[in-house]
Amino acid sequence: MILLREAVDRYIEWRVAHGARFTASANILHLFCKYIGEDVRCDAVCETDILGFLAAGKSPLTRYRANKYSALAGFWRYAISRGYTTRSPLPAPDDEPRKPQSAPPYVYSRDELRRLFGAIDIGRRGSVQLDGDTLRALLLLLYGAGLRHGEALRLTLDDVDLPDALLTIRNTKFFKTRLVPVGPQLADALRAYAVKRVERVLPKGAASTFLANRDGTPLAQGTVRNAFAKLLREAGIEGGNDGRRAPCLHSLRHAAAVHRMTSWYRQGANVQRLLPALSTWLGHAHLDGTQVYLSMTPELLHQASIRFDSYVHGESHE
Repeated sequence: MILLREAVDRYIEWRVAHGARFTASANILHLFCKYIGEDVRCDAVCETDILGFLAAGKSPLTRYRANKYSALAGFWRYAISRGYTTRSPLPAPDDEPRKPQSAPPYVYSRDELRRLFGAIDIGRRGSVQLDGDTLRALLLLLYGAGLRHGEALRLTLDDVDLPDALLTIRNTKFFKTRLVPVGPQLADALRAYAVKRVERVLPKGAASTFLANRDGTPLAQGTVRNAFAKLLREAGIEGGNDGRRAPCLHSLRHAAAVHRMTSWYRQGANVQRLLPALSTWLGHAHLDGTQVYLSMTPELLHQASIRFDSYVHGESHE
């Protein structure tokens, strides 16, 4: 019979070959192999081993346990289909503790957004690489175009069609390419940044990243996170004490979705009909993914209440 580690490596290779990024689950499976031991056969793993790994650390229950269970379940389905074992040692799903609910995401208010953008020049004064113009362009893309920050960082000059105000988003979370139109104000801001960008080094010509450091090199994730953390402090924005997640770069994308919903409510639009358009704009494969972004803020709840009241009184919103 095949060793566990070999079976895991084959499974990861198979998933990647079929287009999955699979980084997080692969890390979990490698940790499991280390926990069990390198010389254990795939068919020798028992439920006690699984339970020990799921509960490793003795920490309070987190969603990470559910992620571990999911990664192991996928592997054992594969292992059984390949004849590496005849049974799954995982406990029944109904026997697993219910995973804790995620904290609601942070949604920046419009006042907080004004403070954020107003603090950029002060926060980036004297910066060696990531300057204020580039950081501003990045935040505008996250909020104004609803991009994931990884998508924004990967944009090339070729991907930014300024004459037609259109962004081509490649290598997305779901391995698809999508087109994102941008409004006039964002398009003007991107054109202004593009003029400065082409004055910097273009290591790959038109395939160079649209957002770049002073020396033309692509932005590093760590540099961006540190700069944004400093910006939050400069703007006086804190979080994490009211049950929501702490404010972060991704919160700009969430704010974009919630503010768009709020505007639709105010305009009297049919929000249910427009949700698929919002889902496409955000690059979600399913509407369920979009619903994650639509946590209720006081403003959105107020607008929804107004809409409900109008329905009670027989008003139409087609």
